[in-house]
Amino acid sequence: MELELQPLNLPSDNERPFVIAGPCSAETEEQVMKTAQQLAMRGCHNFRAGVWKPRTKPGGFEGNGEMALPWMQRVKKETGMLVSTEVATPEHVELALKYGIDILWIGARTSANPFAMQAIADSLKGVDVPVFVKNPVNPDLELWIGALERINQAGVKRLGAIHRGFSSYDKKIYRNMPMWQIPIELRRRIPELPIICDPSHIGGRRELIAPLCQQAMDLGFDGLIVESHCDPDKAWSDASQQVTPDVLDYILSLLVIRDEHTTTEGIQTLRKQIDELDNQIMDLLSKRMRVCREIGQYKKEHNMTVLQANRYNEILSKRGVQGSLLGMGQEFVARVFESIHEESVRQQIEIINK
Repeated sequence: MELELQPLNLPSDNERPFVIAGPCSAETEEQVMKTAQQLAMRGCHNFRAGVWKPRTKPGGFEGNGEMALPWMQRVKKETGMLVSTEVATPEHVELALKYGIDILWIGARTSANPFAMQAIADSLKGVDVPVFVKNPVNPDLELWIGALERINQAGVKRLGAIHRGFSSYDKKIYRNMPMWQIPIELRRRIPELPIICDPSHIGGRRELIAPLCQQAMDLGFDGLIVESHCDPDKAWSDASQQVTPDVLDYILSLLVIRDEHTTTEGIQTLRKQIDELDNQIMDLLSKRMRVCREIGQYKKEHNMTVLQANRYNEILSKRGVQGSLLGMGQEFVARVFESIHEESVRQQIEIINK
């Protein structure tokens, strides 16, 4: 299904990317107003704050709910910024619209649940308001697209996606693994859909926000949603991933915004080299698979199992070290050879079962 989209038409300036900024949670009226005023003074046009906060475990601060919505009204009235918040139920949608919230977003836990998405979509019928949908917690592009489709089918045409990374049991650098290939594939599938990046939730630490913002710009994202708090260390939720308005202003001032539409003769020449090398890679893979099929025939004739664990481990170890010496990440090389091995096993199983 193709999405029926209209431009978001949200305020921004020509020198910086489109940015939504504000605290993780609307904690107190004073905190909301102080942060909003500081952001407005630094040229921010779109304010965010969590009114309802889904926490992983009970007992944490879960937001002030409807009590915080008049604070958002005051932000809009006194600063001129548009205001936005997360909604997770039809009741949230009703209250947000009642208090004049300009932009809604749907969180990662909600977008993973088709029942919840349909309920929210039904509550948005006949409403002309921009809606952003965060990627689901799990790396499932079809689930993400399905969530966007449900909102679009409800008649919401000013639609966008937020890339906030994906949950992982094995956490390393990031709070949520970026897995950039998924939003890149979303862009390929639905090129007219605006995609903004949430570096706060990907990084989980404020020192990662700047490099993640730049990486998003390098990949051609349309904007950013960043958590900014007047006193981040005292924040009631996600303190470690929030920055002051001053720091955010500095981060944005350093961003290099690249023009994806500018092509030069030099880059075309380099792209031709890439195409030639890709053709060589495909040719080599074809030859490797031919040898693998011959090995499969040998295993069949000698009644051997397809999977030889020691050999597989030897390949991964050897190629990982080799890749590192050649300037490539060992994890990247491991993923490549895992995929090659998976296809080799598939072809050998076909031969053995003939």
